[in-house]
Amino acid sequence: MAHLLGADRVTLTLGTRTLLDEVSLGLDDGARVGVVGPNGAGKSTLLRVLSGAQAPDAGRVTRSGSTRVAVLDQRDELAVGTVLDVVHGSADPHLWASDARIRAVHSGLLADVALDADVSSLSGGQRRRVALAALLVRDDEVLVLDEPTNHLDVEGVAWLAEHLVARYSRGQGALVVVTHDRWFLDAVCTRTWEVHDGTVDQYDGGYAAYVLARAERNRQAAASEERRQNVLRKELAWLRRGAPARTSKPKFRIDAANALIADEPPPRDQLALTRMATARLGKDVLDVEDVTLAYGEKVLLDDVTWRIGPGDRFGLVGVNGAGKTSLMGLLADRVQPTRGRVKRGKTIQVAELRQDVEDLDELADLRVVEVVEREKRSVVVGGKELTASQLVERLGFTRERARTPVRDLSGGERRRLQLLRLLVGEPNVLLLDEPTNDLDTDTLAALEDLLDGWPGTLVVISHDRYLLERVCDRQYALLGDGRLRDLPGGVEQYLELRRGAVPRASAAAETAPRASDAPSTAAPEGSTPSPADVRAARKEVARIERRLSRIAELEAGLHDRMAANATDHEQVLALDSDLRALAAEKDELEAAWLEAAETAG
Repeated sequence: MAHLLGADRVTLTLGTRTLLDEVSLGLDDGARVGVVGPNGAGKSTLLRVLSGAQAPDAGRVTRSGSTRVAVLDQRDELAVGTVLDVVHGSADPHLWASDARIRAVHSGLLADVALDADVSSLSGGQRRRVALAALLVRDDEVLVLDEPTNHLDVEGVAWLAEHLVARYSRGQGALVVVTHDRWFLDAVCTRTWEVHDGTVDQYDGGYAAYVLARAERNRQAAASEERRQNVLRKELAWLRRGAPARTSKPKFRIDAANALIADEPPPRDQLALTRMATARLGKDVLDVEDVTLAYGEKVLLDDVTWRIGPGDRFGLVGVNGAGKTSLMGLLADRVQPTRGRVKRGKTIQVAELRQDVEDLDELADLRVVEVVEREKRSVVVGGKELTASQLVERLGFTRERARTPVRDLSGGERRRLQLLRLLVGEPNVLLLDEPTNDLDTDTLAALEDLLDGWPGTLVVISHDRYLLERVCDRQYALLGDGRLRDLPGGVEQYLELRRGAVPRASAAAETAPRASDAPSTAAPEGSTPSPADVRAARKEVARIERRLSRIAELEAGLHDRMAANATDHEQVLALDSDLRALAAEKDELEAAWLEAAETAG
């Protein structure tokens, strides 16, 4: 395969830290590379060097011929103008409207975004999708993505993975992506680069293969270290044989012993999240009873009932803007319902990890260890008392970083500090809103290990399927229609429902085991539909299926008309509006189909 891009003995130092130390690597046509490593190790710096945005201190970056590199930065710094201007610039509409690949990008990323909307009015998730679309419609040979899944929902992540695999499996360029989303790494990448301690280790395969290969390397390193320690003990014993005799010992033996002592490698993987005491939970935790939540004309929750008991572990997914964070605010008592109530158990102690890290801004002048000391100066773990400084060290803050002011922390370090503040409060109910944001894979593994044995109640909002499927026992969804839906089939059922595969999603729901006390938003518990209700429901199912089939035909026709009228800017915008209206109608019909199908049996 053709060589596209490479680094030859690249070195880069920022301040006193050497992020890249004589790193050499290459990128060939058809490669799909995932980049992982601890926060602050230099992953984004490596991308900037490879893309030419930052010059190395030494070494060189090579490109084959006229290889073009497109970069998605972590910050969505979009140009001023409309979505159409940002995505296509001054390109003639007929050049892109007639291209099936570009129309697929529009459908996958911009279905709910008006092409004539000003980018300054878009939400964070919409801006991220616009920035991605602007890159994916181009034909650059190398695509470099820095945390592309940030602000994307589960559906957006799944679409992006499918698109990138289809695009780069044919050898039409290469992909380099930094992401903490382990599911995405496994679904997309064929190679993994691990950035740490100024070096880049290369592994074949995605995240799962990387973890296995790294474990084997660590095993071999441990065996080598054990042999080194055996030699070290012998040398140290030899050196201790009396001070008078030491001067007569061969100098090369002293030098060898000193080299062994100086060669002590820094410990890897020292990050550990500590499970602290958890306050006892009673039988009542949180009961959302007939709750409606509205902001002006927009109804986020419509007569929702949800019972959360002791030890329940729920994952929450849904479309952007459907009200997931608002529902979390209700559980945390930050948001009050428009109608209905949230009943709270007498013994619950709620801790909430919010999506942003701005709650640390008021503590910007404090040092890391001082922030923890404000919560609690010491905690007892496993019968042993740990101070605040010992706790922050367990969470990966070195002695120097523990004395660093909060304002100087990286995004990942701020996120870890948020987690520690929650845990020292010894809560029994954890509410986590996008906990994986800004965390590296090692921190995520430590977080999952902690949550695996969490004895309290857990509610998690996340687009990270790997996290949801590991730590949660059940998933629920908000689809934007004000209802909370149980997903016995998990994230895959949600994606099928969003894709319009309602019959398969319903079949999965019927065959999946259901807890006898599971809440239902479709009908009151114990109610049995009458024969007349069943007949009416079956007619409704048939009607909806006919309309869904018709919508599919109309969407195909609109795509053809967009291609035929590609030179007419106003017509393209009008057709795009019609497509979005059909998509909204389809969502409503899918929800109605699910409810009718439950009655029809």
